[in-house]
Amino acid sequence: MNMDDPKLDLLQGTLDVMVQRTPCVMGPLHGYGIARRIEQVSGDQILLNQGTIYAALVRLQQKKWTSAEWGTSDNNRKANWRRIWRTGNDCRM
Repeated sequence: MNMDDPKLDLLQGTLDVMVQRTPCVMGPLHGYGIARRIEQVSGDQILLNQGTIYAALVRLQQKKWTSAEWGTSDNNRKANWRRIWRTGNDCRM
């Protein structure tokens, strides 16, 4: 990371892999939970906004590497929970 530029550059596809792997490790999560976990694990070197996470989740769902189902979050709000498909994209990588 260049100290003059606070933006962290990631290789194309890296975010998708991080988003995909997070529910593999943590179990089903909603997009906000995935983003916060990536930020936590990176020591806040990677900060994600809703648009960035949403775009990655849409790409993964279009590839059929993730699925979503509506449920209730910890604070009793409606949330779209993400699961990772095991076929063709095994969590044991």
